[in-house]
Amino acid sequence: MHHAAQMDVRRSVADPLFDASVNIFGTLNLLEAGRRGSLKQVVFASTGGAMYGEQDYFPADEEHPARPISPYGVAKLSVERYLYFFHAEYGLDATCLRYANVYGPRQNPHGEAGVVAIFLDRLLSGREAVINGDGLQSRDYVFVADVAAANLAALGRPGFGIFNVGTGVETDVVQLYDGLARALGIERPATHGPAKSGEQRRSCITAARIERELGVRVTVGLAEGLKRTADWFKACKER
Repeated sequence: MHHAAQMDVRRSVADPLFDASVNIFGTLNLLEAGRRGSLKQVVFASTGGAMYGEQDYFPADEEHPARPISPYGVAKLSVERYLYFFHAEYGLDATCLRYANVYGPRQNPHGEAGVVAIFLDRLLSGREAVINGDGLQSRDYVFVADVAAANLAALGRPGFGIFNVGTGVETDVVQLYDGLARALGIERPATHGPAKSGEQRRSCITAARIERELGVRVTVGLAEGLKRTADWFKACKER
């Protein structure tokens, strides 16, 4: 199960060489070592949020054109192509799981990635929470337990396959912040800052294929997932 990565989309834009050195060449190091050591399967943490770019339709399925607009997404697509090569040339079984925006307990609130964790950390510490632009940019937020279930279901799967892991539901940043504030019982408006250049406006993916072929269903809705995550962050702050 390959989840190691440079995971910050904005850093990939600022420093695409570093992103490629970690996400592409790092993975090739792993695959070459695995090939020499008779590795049988890789389950790869890919991206659904950054894979499809500005979508033609919503939610996107796995047949949607892959048009990543960040070096991070380009690197994930490149790794998928390398995995197909290793499958065709060496018989390596590979399953690529294209995640939506994953959130949940234990997420790191420091840095640019993980908006749920960042908002919770700022709400609980009394610091200002900043929404970029109008906050109407939307994402598909999937709870970490459902992502873990998808990984377990992929173990032992033969051949090469690509599966989205998401909810098919769009939530904008304003709605997300309001939901987190409610989950904590805090009334504090967010501050709106400048929009980030090049930020994808909408992203939403369907997980119909993984439900159909691997029996994986998303079981945690957004309200419940935000509550579980908020409760965990709150308990950590109170320790």
